[in-house]
Order: sequence, then C-alpha cells, then structure tokens
Amino acid sequence: MSSTTAVKYAQWNKLYLGGAWRSGSSSRTVTVRNPYNQEVLAELPLASVDDIDLAYRKAQAAQHAWAEASAFARAEVMERAAAILAQRKDEMVHYLVEETGSSYLKASIEVDASIGDIKLAAEYAHKMTAVILPSAIPGKENRVYRAPVGVVGAITPWNWPFYLSIRVVAPALATGNAIVLKADSQTPITGGLLVADLFEQAGLPPGLLSVVVADLDEVGDAMVEHPVPRVISFTGSTAAGRHIAEVAARSLRKVALELGGNNVFIVLDDADVDRAVAAAAFGKYLHQGQICIATNRMIVHRKVYDEFVEKFKAATEKVKVGDPADPETVICPLINERQAKRIMGLIDESVKMGARLVLEGKLEGQLMYPYILSDVTNDMPIAKNEIFGPVAAILPVDSEEEAVNVANDSDYGLSGAVFTGDLERGIRVAQRIVTGMIHVNDQTVNVESNVPFGGEKASGIGRYCGEWGIEEFTTLKWISVQKEPREYPFS
Repeated sequence: MSSTTAVKYAQWNKLYLGGAWRSGSSSRTVTVRNPYNQEVLAELPLASVDDIDLAYRKAQAAQHAWAEASAFARAEVMERAAAILAQRKDEMVHYLVEETGSSYLKASIEVDASIGDIKLAAEYAHKMTAVILPSAIPGKENRVYRAPVGVVGAITPWNWPFYLSIRVVAPALATGNAIVLKADSQTPITGGLLVADLFEQAGLPPGLLSVVVADLDEVGDAMVEHPVPRVISFTGSTAAGRHIAEVAARSLRKVALELGGNNVFIVLDDADVDRAVAAAAFGKYLHQGQICIATNRMIVHRKVYDEFVEKFKAATEKVKVGDPADPETVICPLINERQAKRIMGLIDESVKMGARLVLEGKLEGQLMYPYILSDVTNDMPIAKNEIFGPVAAILPVDSEEEAVNVANDSDYGLSGAVFTGDLERGIRVAQRIVTGMIHVNDQTVNVESNVPFGGEKASGIGRYCGEWGIEEFTTLKWISVQKEPREYPFS
C-alpha cells in the first residue's frame, strides 16, 4: 500500500457554520486519509469552542421562523434533498468507499437508506398536529399541540457516517428544529460536509444546519453543555453514551442514544443450515463487521453445530478481502490500526481461554482477513465485547432454553436474529430476547425508514426512524381554553 501527501479533495477544507462555509478557528487540523492506501483526502481546520457557540446561536436565531413555516415548505425541502441525493448517489458512494473503506455494496445500502429516511421525513412535517380533548370542567376545551424542541445537538460516528447523520438531521429539520451536527473527525466529508452541501443545495434556509468537526481534547463537552440545545442525539460507544447522558442530565436535557451492540444470531435445531449460514455471513462481514447491529455472537444448537461451523467456514473462505475500489470486495480495511490491535487482543485472549481457531486470518496494516472461533463461551472476551471486525464467534448450546439464556446474558440489547424451521417458534424465542430489534429467519443488519430503531439495556435510550423518531425531536404542550366563566370554590 502506498501513501501520498497530495490532498485529493482540497475543496473540503471548511466547516459549515450558520449557513456559510468557514474555516474552523481552532489552531488544530485533521488529515483525512483513505484507510486502504493512506492517500490524503482532505486537510481540515477544526472547530473551536467559539465555533460551536456560533453554530448554536445561529441555530437558535433561525429556528423560530422555520418552526412557523408551513408544513408544506418544510416537506418541500426534504423532497428536494431526497431527489438531489438520488441524482448524486454515485458520487456519495464514491466518497464512502474512499473515506470510510466501505465496499460498494455497503456504500450503496447506506445511500439508499438515507434517501428513504429523507423521503419519510417529508411526511413528518405534516404530523406536527394538535388534538382536542374533553375536560371535566364545564366550558373548558383541552388542546394538546406537538411542537419542535427548538435546537438539537447531534454527535455521529464514523462507521455509517452519512446515514447516521441523515437519520438525525432529516427528522429534526422536518419537525421544525434547527440542528448542529458534530461529525467524526475520521469521516468529516461523508459524516457532515456532504450532508450540509446536500441540504444547502435543497434550499434549506441559512442557520438551521451547522456542521462542526472538532478535537475532543480541545472542545471537551461543549456540544452537550451549551445552553441552547434541548435534545442531544448521540450514536457511538456505550462508554461515551453514558458520559454524554451524565453531562446532559445536569441541565435536565433530553438524550437520544443509540449505543453498542452484542448482537446474537441464534440457530435452533430445526433450522435450514444453508440459509442460516448465508445470512450469518452477510450479517457478520458487511462493512467488515464495523456496524452496531452486526452479528457478534452466533449461538448454535449442538444438533446442527458441526454442520454450521463447517459450512460457515466454507462460505467465509469465498469472501473477497482487499481494495474497496474493487466492486467485488466484501471485507475492506478497518477504520484505523488501533481498532485492529484491539480486535487481535480479543482473539488472543479468547484462544487462551479455550476457544478453537477454526479459521486463522491475518492482519495487513488495517486490512483484517476473517477469523472464525468455535467453542466460544459467554465469558470469553470475544463474546463479552462488541467486536467491530471480521471475526465470527460461534457458541454451542444444548437447548432452546439455553440459547435464550446465553443470548440475554449480556449488558447489551440492540439487534438479533433467530433461525428456525417453525416461524411461530421463532417469534416466541424472539419475544424472549431482551433487545430492541430482532429478526426471524434473517440476519441482524436491518434498517428500514418506517420502523423503530433502537436498543435496550446498555444499547441505548429512545428510538429513531418512523413515527417513533418524531418523539425524539418534538415535545407536547397542553393549552386549555376556558370558553365560559368558571366558578371557583372560594372566590
């Protein structure tokens, strides 16, 4: 792999602050590199605390007029943004491949999901409704209005950067809010700058969206502590989410958190093994496992265990590893070397504890060839931790009951899957797993714009997408109207 110091995308050297493209005022910069060949994609001056303050103040100033705009005006911006994104899909896919190490398949899925979310957000504008409720008091009318919260602060990650930003930005704007988005410094183009460019092109009024990229060592908790935002949306690790929730709680600020996962893929004794293997490979290796809802623990009944392990190994050996620019590649580089070393540590410790190395991959810089570990138990590091890499951990169980117990023996509860020949049995098992999402006879990586996305336990608070997402970015106000004079007891 070669590297170069030339900047490939020199145009991406400014932040989007208050409706204008401006250089960050921090003295620090970030160098954005292609994770496969280390090519320099951009050099970006970072935001300071003052820039974050400017973004929030501009958002606050612009939000009232946007909330007062007609639902049709807000919906029209969403509709234009979705149409423009569809036209620019190939461009967005290209950026995702280069900046995030996405395969073409994963990048295409990400852009399509983003288009779907923006289209659905256009409908949210028309769902800011009011209801009239009866009163026990004569002559009184009770009205309940749904209103935007005001300003949203959003912090999004590097793994699905474009979609996970759109998932917050589109519904927040559609429901009448303004938003300040902090994109991850490893993926600022796809995680933020392209989002700003898209909505600017769609005609979003200035000030309603700002994109900042900052060094945490410099800005600390400024995104969360600032007095303007009323909701903080965060997608990322559970440890970081806990900290953000603690900081937000000091000012009684609402949080929407989508955090880590330790997602189970249960194969019962009556499952079609071939179909289960195909699903497991997709759920494990898409984006080299760097997905919060990727399959983490494969829990397989002993009756089909050996067959599953053998066939899963054969399927894994066919998966192409290498250059993201090759459309046939499935497993691309990890986002950084630190992640690669962390995963290798999980593998080594688990093997020492008795896990069997069915397939031994290798590590070439940030490119990790797949590993398969069998005879894994829940107390091993590879099962206890979110892997975020192309490593399959396969756990044997002797019964459906044991499968459920092993699945629930985790601090996490984000996604899951159950494979069985009996759909009603699968549904019964799925209902017993403590998780926000679970799929019968499918794999764990599923995203649809019209269904609730979120987790239980340490996997988060709240739900994104669908009508449930509206709840995260709106509030309710009760206004009572006393239409007739009211008689009071002591006056």
